Amino acid sequence: MTPLIEARGLKKLYPIRRGFSRSHLHAVDGVDLVIARGECVGLVGESGCGKSTLARLVAGLIAPSDGAIHLGDASGLDARRARARVQVVFQDPHESLNPSFSAFDCVADSVRALLALPDKAALEARVLAAFDDVGLPRELARRYPHQLSGGQKARVGIARALAVDPELIILDEPTSALDVSVQATILKLLGELKRKRSMSYLFVSHDLEVVRLISDRIVVMYLGRVIESAPTATLLASPAHPYTRALIAASPDPGRRGVKVKRLEGSAKSPIDPDPQICRFAGRCPLETDLCRRASPPLLPYRPDHLVACHRAGETEA
Repeated sequence: MTPLIEARGLKKLYPIRRGFSRSHLHAVDGVDLVIARGECVGLVGESGCGKSTLARLVAGLIAPSDGAIHLGDASGLDARRARARVQVVFQDPHESLNPSFSAFDCVADSVRALLALPDKAALEARVLAAFDDVGLPRELARRYPHQLSGGQKARVGIARALAVDPELIILDEPTSALDVSVQATILKLLGELKRKRSMSYLFVSHDLEVVRLISDRIVVMYLGRVIESAPTATLLASPAHPYTRALIAASPDPGRRGVKVKRLEGSAKSPIDPDPQICRFAGRCPLETDLCRRASPPLLPYRPDHLVACHRAGETEA
């Protein structure tokens, strides 16, 4: 598959003052990420693992502290042309739409900023075509966000991203603020748009069930680093990292009703100046050994198209 986005060695560090010394919060710490053309990559992990920061780095909304991002033949995402090629659908449609803009203007605003159209007629045609693509009646175009339902606002957010013909759409928890029935409708719409337009998605979520329904591949993050990456079916059926197994075990599953699930003990370490020589999962891992406290495991091939960062990849508790 042809890569669309390649991120290498991405880091995002935030300086923190502690008295007279300076520390750094390692939000993203040396991440490699490749998204192929037409592929949907699900990015999962618990709150604070760095997945939203990584999404914003890929979108060009924040600058990396180190590392590089390549978009096809473009390096860096600060040019207007590159910004049009990567669009974001934000988490909460109630908060991400300008309340003083009509639905039409919410979509038209990005078109005006990123595309050079010849006249108002071309602008209107493009915006209304985006409405058609997401299944929004054109008569809603003049309504304001407070006059729309949650599902309609979510569609406006998707239309805003689609209107500039992006190659990659970053979806940051796009259904978490919606009712379950609306979530299913929006996920179906996203799947149809991906097939119709041959777009790529980076789908950020903490909900493995949602990610399973839409993603071709899943990338798991923990404390700023990628710890496992594999095709969706492979990762869910045969997770190799103990943290991934814990995530899957903790997700709701009717098939496990009545089965006691073993939960992880403790909480994640602080992301402030973590020791680079210690596995980030040490202290919570049921398979931990002395090696885990002496050497941080690199992300290495475990099976074909399956990467894991664990000294004891694939092992389970006795």
